Amino acid sequence: MYITTPIYYVTDAPHIGHAYTTVIGDALARFYRLAGQETWYLTGTDEHGLKVARAAAEAGLSPQELVDDISQRYVRVWESLRISNDDFIRTTEERHRIGAKAFLQALYDNGDVYLAPYEGLYCVSCEDYYKEEDLLEGGLCPIHHRPVEHFSEDNYFFRLSKYSERLLAHIEANPEFVYPSTRRNEVIGFINQGLDDLSISRAQLEWGIPIPWDESQVTYVWVEALMNYATAVGYGYDQAQFDRRWPPTHLVGKDILRFHAVIWPAMLMAAGLELPRRVAAHGWLLVGGEKMSKTSLNQIAPDDLLGTFGVDGLRYHLLRDLSFASDGSFSWEGMVERYNADLANDFGNLVNRILNMVEQYRDGTVPARTGAEPVDVGLKNAAGEAVEALAGFADLGFNDALLGVWRLFGAANAYVEETAPWKIAKDPEQGQRLDEVLNGLLEALRVGAILISPVMPEAAAKLWDQLALPGAPDEPPYTETAVFGTFPELTVNRGAPLFPRIEAE
Repeated sequence: MYITTPIYYVTDAPHIGHAYTTVIGDALARFYRLAGQETWYLTGTDEHGLKVARAAAEAGLSPQELVDDISQRYVRVWESLRISNDDFIRTTEERHRIGAKAFLQALYDNGDVYLAPYEGLYCVSCEDYYKEEDLLEGGLCPIHHRPVEHFSEDNYFFRLSKYSERLLAHIEANPEFVYPSTRRNEVIGFINQGLDDLSISRAQLEWGIPIPWDESQVTYVWVEALMNYATAVGYGYDQAQFDRRWPPTHLVGKDILRFHAVIWPAMLMAAGLELPRRVAAHGWLLVGGEKMSKTSLNQIAPDDLLGTFGVDGLRYHLLRDLSFASDGSFSWEGMVERYNADLANDFGNLVNRILNMVEQYRDGTVPARTGAEPVDVGLKNAAGEAVEALAGFADLGFNDALLGVWRLFGAANAYVEETAPWKIAKDPEQGQRLDEVLNGLLEALRVGAILISPVMPEAAAKLWDQLALPGAPDEPPYTETAVFGTFPELTVNRGAPLFPRIEAE
C-alpha cells in the first residue's frame, strides 16, 4: 500500500488544513501496518513556481533559501504530530529533477507534447489558468479572491484532450477510482464539458525544472508537482523501487481533485504507467465558514492547539468530528466538548477507574484466568464489533470506525456499573468473581489500546505501559492481537491520567 498526501506549497506555513490531510494519511498508513500490510507513506513540499519566486524576492531571499526554511517547518510540525511518513519529498531534490525530466521526455517521445502560443488569465496563488466565466465578479480568483493576471507566451502543451474517452472509460470500469461518488460525478462532468490541451511550461520563469529538450523554458509547477508521486519512489533512477511501490492511493483536498483525477491520470497514460488505485478527495476544514487561507486571515497553526489538547487530542478531533466526504467546521468550543466527552470521560476516566480498582483491591495485580472463554460475553462481543468497525478505515470511514471502537469503552463503562466491583470487594467469598471482573475490564483496555493506535499512537503506547504489557500495541496483525481473551497475570501501573479534563472558561 503506497499512500500519498499532496505536496504542500511552501509559500504557506503549515496549518491545520494541511494537518488534516496528513493525519488522515498517517492514520490510514498506521491502520494498514497494523493489519500486517507493507505500507509506504509519502508527504513533502512543492518548492518551484512563480509564487515562490515572487515571495522570495519580497522577503529579500533567494528562492532556495526561502524553500529550505519553510520546508523544515513542515518537517518539524509533522514530527510534533507523530506523522509516521516513510519519505519526505522536496521538489528541489536532485532525485525529483532526474525523475521529472525522464517523465517529461516520455510524454514528448510519445508525441503528446507540442509548442504553441498561449494567452490566458492566471492566478499566481493557484498557479493555474482560469476561464473568464469561472472568475468571481471583478475578475477575482474563485479560490483566493484575488485579481488574476493576463499572461501571453509560447508554451509547450500536453495533449490532454486526446485522453478524454480513455479517462471516462477507466472511471466507469473502476467506480472506486475517484472517491467519494459526489467527487466522481464532478470529475465525469468536467471531462464531459471537453478537455483543453494543457500548457506544461513557462517561458518567463527561471525557478523550476527546465524542459529537457528546451532549457529556455521551465516546467509548469503543477505538472512538475504531480510527478513527485512517481519520482519519490524511483521513477527515472530506481526501477526496482518503483515497481515495488507503484501504484499509489492519493489523498487530496477537493479543490485540487481536477489535477489528480484528470490531468495526472492522463499524463500517466501517456507515459505508459499504471494509474493510481484511488484518488480520494476530502472536504475542506472550515473556520468561520471559510476555507483556511492567508487571504481570509483564518489560518490556525497546529502548535496553537497542541498545548491544550495534546497530539492525540488534535488527531482524534480531526478524524472523529469530520466526515471525509464533506466539509467540516473547526471551533475551539467544539474541540473542547469532544475532548472532554470522549477522551477525558468515556476513555480516560474509564482507564483511570479500572487501574485504580486493580491497585486498590489487588495491589496492582490480577491473576490470569485459566478458563478458555471470557466470563463476560457482552464485553467479548463489544470487542469483536470494535475490531470489525476498525476495518472501516480502508473505506476512509474514520469517524464511524472510531465510534465503533468507542462502543467498546461504553460497554466497559456499563460493565463497571453493572458489576460494581467496589461491592464485590467487600465480600471475601467473592474473590474469584472480583478477579474475573477486573480481568475482563483490563482485557477490554488491552484491545482498546490496539484499536486506537492508528489515531492516537501516544495514548495507545502510554496505556500499554500502564498495563505493563510486553511489546507494543501496534504490532500486527490486529485481527489476531486484538482478539478478546484473558488478561495475563501482570502488575499494572496506574500512572498519570491519559486525558485530564479541560476546564473551558
